[in-house]
Amino acid sequence: MRVGLFQFDPSFGQRDRNVEHVLKGLAGAQAELVVLPELFDTGYQFTSKEEAYELAEEIPEGTTSMGLADLCRDRRMFIVAGMAERVGAKTFNSAALFGPDGHIGTYRKTHLFYEEKLWFEPGDTGFKVFDIGSAKLGLMVCFDWIFPESVRTLALMGADIICHPSNLVLPYCPDAMVYRCLENRVFAITCNRTGFEERGGKERLTFIGKSEIVSPKGKILERASEVEDALIIVDIDPLQARDKQLNQYNDLLGDRRPEMYL
Repeated sequence: MRVGLFQFDPSFGQRDRNVEHVLKGLAGAQAELVVLPELFDTGYQFTSKEEAYELAEEIPEGTTSMGLADLCRDRRMFIVAGMAERVGAKTFNSAALFGPDGHIGTYRKTHLFYEEKLWFEPGDTGFKVFDIGSAKLGLMVCFDWIFPESVRTLALMGADIICHPSNLVLPYCPDAMVYRCLENRVFAITCNRTGFEERGGKERLTFIGKSEIVSPKGKILERASEVEDALIIVDIDPLQARDKQLNQYNDLLGDRRPEMYL
């Protein structure tokens, strides 16, 4: 299975420009699955709840959703995209999965980071795994990574590949995902963005890039730079993530003793 990510520097509030950049960037991509950054079409540093709501869109009825669905149909591929989702009067920080037949499902971010708590509602979907035939995809968004329960829950639900749209500003995540993969024997595709945002008199947020694809044994298969756009595509075997046997005596998930945990 050929999987990938597309790291770039979105322009705040320029949805059409950001979506067009992705559509052009992926036009020739030879991949079955590609992950995009968190809030890839809107940018990140909102200044009010009203601004976030205005820039958000309904999924799958919005223009961003329709553009991604068309690309997936034309390229016979799957895309996981981080987007601001409008649901009635609420706004969520979400990850949406699209495929050749259109929108497949949406996950709403469980663990909101920093000022996201001012603009977005806490996610209400719970973690989700989607079977696309060649692999089972688990979705999470950015700051979910710091909670071990996020990847463990997805692994217990059968995920082979963790699709992880991100807007990382903390430096720890790229290295930490090595251990999340080791802990759960899963692949992870963390797609971050680059650049910075400094809006409304707020402190500058500098995004660290370093998007990566990590194997179930913790090997970094590819990692992008901190500052440059990057389309990374690698070949993986999702079935490797289904072997949780560490040796003849130990099974990574089978040896769990939930009754002993808080």
